[in-house]
Amino acid sequence: MKHRGRHRRRRRGATLRAFLAGTGLALTAAATLISASQADVTDSPGALKPLSSPADTAPLGLQERLVPARTLDRLSAAMGHPVGVDAVLASADRGMSASGDCGAADRASLPVTPPATRAYCWDPADTTGTGWRPASVTTSGDADDDGVWGSHRVVLAGWTHSTTSGPAAERGLARVAFVDADDPARLAYRWVLLVVPVDGGRDYRGLSSAISGMVWYQNKLLVTTRTGSADALYVYDLDRIQHTSVDGPAVGRVPGGWSADGYRYVMPAIGSYRFTAGRCARSGPPCPGALALDRGSAPDSLVAAEWTAPDGDRNARLWRYSFSTDPARGGLLAADAAGRVKAVEAYRTRAAGIRGVLAYRQPGTDRASWYVGRLPGAQDGHGALWRQDTGGATAARCGADGSHRCWAASAGSLSYWQETGEVWSLSDRMLFAVPLADLDRSLE
Repeated sequence: MKHRGRHRRRRRGATLRAFLAGTGLALTAAATLISASQADVTDSPGALKPLSSPADTAPLGLQERLVPARTLDRLSAAMGHPVGVDAVLASADRGMSASGDCGAADRASLPVTPPATRAYCWDPADTTGTGWRPASVTTSGDADDDGVWGSHRVVLAGWTHSTTSGPAAERGLARVAFVDADDPARLAYRWVLLVVPVDGGRDYRGLSSAISGMVWYQNKLLVTTRTGSADALYVYDLDRIQHTSVDGPAVGRVPGGWSADGYRYVMPAIGSYRFTAGRCARSGPPCPGALALDRGSAPDSLVAAEWTAPDGDRNARLWRYSFSTDPARGGLLAADAAGRVKAVEAYRTRAAGIRGVLAYRQPGTDRASWYVGRLPGAQDGHGALWRQDTGGATAARCGADGSHRCWAASAGSLSYWQETGEVWSLSDRMLFAVPLADLDRSLE
């Protein structure tokens, strides 16, 4: 499917917002006080410090490495014609339950302040003792500014398998839930396994990476790679989803066809971005932990937050790359003739343990606000969400003692759906949405 026109009028946003306003959920977590063990007030990360010297910005540079077209074409020829997002959604075999039908433990993972207006729990078969954990989210609101892809509203959620438990062949693998969100009352989804072509397209391997950040822009999906990797990001093409032919535990080519650990669909990487300064490390380039799209910049940009331990002594960096405006490079980052990508803006924050990031410029303001969702130091319980700029930082307060730990438990990435005004995120148990206006009011 070709990328849909970016200048099409947004026809459905008002209708969907009216539906949500009339059917707001009475979420248990909104009335839940944070337990005493979680109620310590989180220190403010303070104002953002701009980073502009070459010594600060050079480590953020990337080198684009695209998979040769002949490799991708060879794989497609062997596996059969690629399918699109519509085919994946049409075969959805899992349902999501609305918050009222979810367990108390699921609902307790939701934000306390502001409360979610929509929330859903996953099929229990995907969450009970499987070793899989959700961490990233992006939507068709990122992919296209009219909020739909083809004729569908879609949410993508990235999951990663534990590297220490479960079947050895599954450890560290990454998969994406393609969620059909056309009907807000009845969400359904299908899994797609992320893979990487090898041997010139004659085979593929599973992507072994923690996809803690993910952005769907035009027909490309950019995901983070594992801490310490030579690559910073992998790139996928939503028009190159392939159908497997063998239902078995292997991942790759097998006698009789193609297997993907039981998954019907795989999506092969079409490229990656590697830090020019080497592997991400404490003394080198930042390991990206969260990603988001910013449509308020010119051109649109990819924003990123560095992953640092929530109870460590390292402050994180926030930065952005511009997307290419070349029609032949739709969904790829802006690069020079040699494939080099430079950060166009960077900051230092005193925040640590960042799991979600957004950059958004309010109408009439001269600078963007950066929203950072943080894990608590103990890496469990509710985290905090701060709004920062170069003037300072604010966060919601909740509970009798005014704790800042009002955000979701083990929260994941953030994604702003421009058409509906919602911020989508996920806890370790739930997928949920909060209006950005409610979020901002809670931070005042």
